[in-house]
Amino acid sequence: MPRYVCVLGIAAVTAAGCGRVDVAQERAALLETDRQWSQAANDLDLFMSYYAADATSYPPGTPELTGTDAIRKMFSQVFSAPGFALSWTPSKAEVGARADIGWTAGTYDMVMGGVKDSGKYVTLWEKQPEGTWKVTADIFNSNLPPGGPQPEHAMVAPSAITWAPGPPSLPPGFELAVVSGDPAQAQPFVIRGRVPAGYRVPLHWHPTTENITVLTGTVALGMGGDANMQDVAAGGFIVVPAEMHHVFVAKTASTIQVHGMGPFAVNYVNPADDPSKK
Repeated sequence: MPRYVCVLGIAAVTAAGCGRVDVAQERAALLETDRQWSQAANDLDLFMSYYAADATSYPPGTPELTGTDAIRKMFSQVFSAPGFALSWTPSKAEVGARADIGWTAGTYDMVMGGVKDSGKYVTLWEKQPEGTWKVTADIFNSNLPPGGPQPEHAMVAPSAITWAPGPPSLPPGFELAVVSGDPAQAQPFVIRGRVPAGYRVPLHWHPTTENITVLTGTVALGMGGDANMQDVAAGGFIVVPAEMHHVFVAKTASTIQVHGMGPFAVNYVNPADDPSKK
């Protein structure tokens, strides 16, 4: 009996030794997995392959997203934004005693719509039955102050504003002045438009939200078409959501100021109304 007990004790010790986890090695492997994931930031399919099917993402400024379908939908919109670029650098990794769960943390840099952002993140990982690590939860937040990046100080004297003919996508008679930014690029811009009385832009839409201030005169906008025309006099403000179909008419000679995120574009519901095609 004593010999039998001794054999069992040796077997138990041996089994425990064989099952021992090299935590340092697993920690290094997880850190390398996160580095490899960062190299997939320009490939949506490869990027999403690192998520577990029931993963949850906690992006800033929006409710949590659970499941790869919801996460893919969000990131497909982010990845398709003009000028999008994303990179991150993992700086730390930890794993549990059995190396079946772990987490990584680091910093990221992102450019989207001409706006630069940087911040930090924490990602939770779980080792799958086949031995690969998958993301089960990730959260990230920006270093920028609340409300986004602060604009640089700018002052433009009236004598510095230069007027020129508007883009060919607008009917003749529109005069344009760029106050700040470049409306042709994916960046914030401010432009002014000067139009004569009776000037009209048929039913059209813009790919980004346009914020309009009427500086002089009176204009009318019809959200959805002519049946919904409403006058806006000098001092009035209008928000035209992205892709909202609308008609613009100058009731008097008017000057408007538009600010938004480029690129600025005019798309007509009826292609025959597009003067650039004529």
